[in-house]
Amino acid sequence: MDDRKIWFKGEIVPVADARINVLAPTSQFGLNVFEGLRCYSDADGSGQLSAFRLDEHLNRLLDSCKLIGLTCPYTKEQLRQYLRDTVAANSYHEDTSVRVTLFVDGEGSWSALGPVEMFIAPIRKARTNIAAPPQLRACISTWERINDNSLPPRVKAGANYINGRYAHLEAKRHGYDLPIFLGRTGKVAEGAGACLFMFRKGILATPAPTSSVLESITRDTIMRLGMELGLEVVEREIDRSELYLADELFLCGSAAEVTPIVSLDGIPVGFGKPGDATLKLLTRYLEVVSNAEPKYSHWLSPMY
Repeated sequence: MDDRKIWFKGEIVPVADARINVLAPTSQFGLNVFEGLRCYSDADGSGQLSAFRLDEHLNRLLDSCKLIGLTCPYTKEQLRQYLRDTVAANSYHEDTSVRVTLFVDGEGSWSALGPVEMFIAPIRKARTNIAAPPQLRACISTWERINDNSLPPRVKAGANYINGRYAHLEAKRHGYDLPIFLGRTGKVAEGAGACLFMFRKGILATPAPTSSVLESITRDTIMRLGMELGLEVVEREIDRSELYLADELFLCGSAAEVTPIVSLDGIPVGFGKPGDATLKLLTRYLEVVSNAEPKYSHWLSPMY
């Protein structure tokens, strides 16, 4: 960790030298937007590292800027190049997680428009072990998910994630691994930082983007891969009680990849272990991100 290098305000510096004014709006109010993305080593052992669906992540970053009222000072091509430069500076060739954050520095208020600065911070992060996937215990949170008329979930803003913090800490206090949010109307939304899928009666279902969920790139990927595997995939409102009757539940996201949930509020999900559909989707997902499937190579942006 100590020798890690990050891109910070136009330079690649040791992480310890990347400092932000404590009075900056990003420090005081969480005024920033970000993307968390993954780079995976190619399955052929070549040492090539590729960012997964980088264009989509950069597009969403710019969309977040637009909605929160910030102007990104860089072009998409510059952002791609700075990412490559930062990965290369760390000599990473193994699976890596990257945070790209645009933040408001200076000493302005929560309504400040600038100055807009950026950091790019990669760190090694191994993919999910298919032979021993997580088996997480979830609960329905008493906290309500933020919504489009308060803090729009489709904006990946640092401040939005405090909503997830409340729910996560509540779940931990009660002995669970993670929470699942309900939205304003009482319908299922998502987890604290990851989208939710339910497999029930042969159908793979996930809440629609209008159910207070992030417009997740991984979620879109899983929907496409599910259809490729012959599953019926639907976006719709989901009731809380349906989750208790589900055959399988899992979360998905750049960090979560495909993470099985084996119980909800103490009630076993299916047989109380990761289900076949979940494991097939996890396996297929990891094949795609590691360039083992030429059909999806256009989703990969080589770092070297």
